[in-house]
Amino acid sequence: MLHARWLGRVRYEEALWLQRAVARRSASDYLLLMEHPHVYTTGRHGAPSNVLVGVSELEGGLLRVDRGGDVTYHGPGQLVGYPIVQVGRDYGVADHTANIEQLVIRVLGRLGIDAQRRAGLHGVWVAGSAPRKICSVGTRLQRGRTLHGFALNVSTDLVRFEPIMPCGIEGVEMTSVRSEGSQASMAEIVSAVSEEAGGIWGCGGVDFASVGWPLTQSGGTANEGERRSHDRSRSGGMAKGRSGEAPLLPRSLSAEALGPVAAHDVSPVQGRIPLAAPVSRKPPWMRPKASMGPAFAGLKAHLSGSGIVTVCEEAGCPNIFECYSAGTATFMMNGDRCTRNCGFCLVDTRRPLAQDPDEPSRVARAVRAMGLGHVVVTTVARDDLVDGGAGAMAEVVKQVRLVAPRAVVELLISDLKGDRRALDTVFAALPDVLNHNLETVARLQRAVRPQAGYARSLAVLARAAQAGLVVKSGLMVGLGETYGELMQAMEDIRAAGATMLTVGQYLRPSRSKVAVVRWWEPEEFGHIASAGYGMGFSHVAAAPLARSSYHAREGYAARGSSSTSEVS
Repeated sequence: MLHARWLGRVRYEEALWLQRAVARRSASDYLLLMEHPHVYTTGRHGAPSNVLVGVSELEGGLLRVDRGGDVTYHGPGQLVGYPIVQVGRDYGVADHTANIEQLVIRVLGRLGIDAQRRAGLHGVWVAGSAPRKICSVGTRLQRGRTLHGFALNVSTDLVRFEPIMPCGIEGVEMTSVRSEGSQASMAEIVSAVSEEAGGIWGCGGVDFASVGWPLTQSGGTANEGERRSHDRSRSGGMAKGRSGEAPLLPRSLSAEALGPVAAHDVSPVQGRIPLAAPVSRKPPWMRPKASMGPAFAGLKAHLSGSGIVTVCEEAGCPNIFECYSAGTATFMMNGDRCTRNCGFCLVDTRRPLAQDPDEPSRVARAVRAMGLGHVVVTTVARDDLVDGGAGAMAEVVKQVRLVAPRAVVELLISDLKGDRRALDTVFAALPDVLNHNLETVARLQRAVRPQAGYARSLAVLARAAQAGLVVKSGLMVGLGETYGELMQAMEDIRAAGATMLTVGQYLRPSRSKVAVVRWWEPEEFGHIASAGYGMGFSHVAAAPLARSSYHAREGYAARGSSSTSEVS
């Protein structure tokens, strides 16, 4: 089975982090599909003379990467594909390159474009008296896994190739799907690529997930129907595919075929795909008992008097009574105001106040006063700060270790906008656990966390794993995802390098936030935990009231054993 993922627009560096993590840590085969913002890249042996202008004149800059091939351009309107597949000893770089080229040729054939390979040259070319290059290919084979891939010009601005000698080929003419007369949308081409790739690397099976393109009952995507109709009126209809039918979403990825594509798309408990209608009344298992005894009151008073912010109160966590009564809390750094407005979160989104330089020391003093052996510190997103708040997160690790050297320090961080320097600042502090939540499945990302990104979050996890940290992530259920989509997200988290996972029921914190679509039943969380262990997670906390920091101490202690799980 090939895991195909459309990830939207992803920074080149983040995509590189992610594909390296998947190649290194996952035994599954993946096809990562995306667009990049403007950037130029050159392979290991690319000639500097093939860049015809000063590097400072190249929008997005020039990156030298560990692939074959020479200089090329990536940008909006270009479909970039990274097949990360396991290969045998009798399969070399030339074989893999030929397979990629054949994949693109088949897809272009479905669009009515006569494409071919050219002897002695890599990539895919449009046939004619003067062949035009439509797709560049650059690959690498490392320890039996493939890296990098292809860049197919769909609606690319071809002027962007003028500052370079593309692929080091003098006099080469670049072209695109649009320039060759096809009006096929990116969504249609992504789907065709996924289907054809399944025949090459997936034994015919494709596990497809998409950020922002939910499937509709017509077999298309929710935002493509109107565009498709418009495109047909301009072009006189889509070019026929090999089957004689218009190459829209392949049958294997259509909504009618969702069940057969992945049997686990149906809940193992309810035996059906969950309904997507909002619900309101909480079931009995989602009603925690409010226990406001002396221990709860004492800790609440202590925290209030110290001026320390906890996510327990700011986010309206349902476990606050249990945790405060047990003398535990999750501290929140960088103030109590967030620069983002996620659809699931209750944290204040007014303009943030200036950072308090004493905040890390205050948290450390509270840790010592409470005698904590496991410390969880999270942060609001601070996109207004140059480092996103990374410096304060690193400092709190330092301060806690000064007063409680034996304490386990777990950081739950934002994505820090994927900034390498900010992430390195946090990782260099060497927290015992680095937690960053993916939150929800690919299809729901833009509705639930519009200022974040599925690929970016996976890239953060990948960078943390590469830094040698114990990596943890979390997901919410009840937002409208199917069981199959949840499994896909868990697979992706594991492939990125996370070894610990939390899965809990989403609770709507206010009427202005995303509604609860379904209450997942306690028994279903048992199936989720079992599936997680089957994927190779060392610890899975899956329960209706599980949250990122819920029973974090127990999870860290049990992380080396795959025989226990937290399900309630």
